[in-house]
Amino acid sequence: MASAKIAITMDEVTLHRLDRLVRERVFPNRSKAIQDAVEEKLEKLERNRLAIECAKLDRSGERAMAEEGMDEELEQWPEY
Repeated sequence: MASAKIAITMDEVTLHRLDRLVRERVFPNRSKAIQDAVEEKLEKLERNRLAIECAKLDRSGERAMAEEGMDEELEQWPEY
């Protein structure tokens, strides 16, 4: 995948914390640490957005739509 260079600004406390993680070899460099953090945050936002949209669904309405065609399908099976 192609990469692009960007410039960011961060406060010194955060930068020192980031550098400590690089020194401790949690990340190979600042760039990789920041890339991983951004990807993780984006994934979390996308999961939250999906959860929010799912919460908006009318459960009884969704169930009724899911079961709508079931009556016809069940009639095809013999009773036991």
